[in-house]
Amino acid sequence: MNENAIVDVNELIKNEIKSNDVVFFMKETPASPICGFSATLTQMLTDLGVKFSSANVLDSDEMRDGVKKFSNWLTIPQLYVKEKFIG
Repeated sequence: MNENAIVDVNELIKNEIKSNDVVFFMKETPASPICGFSATLTQMLTDLGVKFSSANVLDSDEMRDGVKKFSNWLTIPQLYVKEKFIG
């Protein structure tokens, strides 16, 4: 991954969490999560009526690696609420 890609991914992540109250970086989509944690959190947010944005980290290696570096958290999914990393 080149340095420009890192900067671009960081900007994408920053913009996403600034533009949405709840952001879920996950594997695949809320309609078809491929990870048990992603499926469980999607169901919980949906059941609670929480409006959330999601980003599929499997769309690119840069996003998958970038979100881990951005949060300094090595696992996915990752949830942000009002720009705060929850886990």
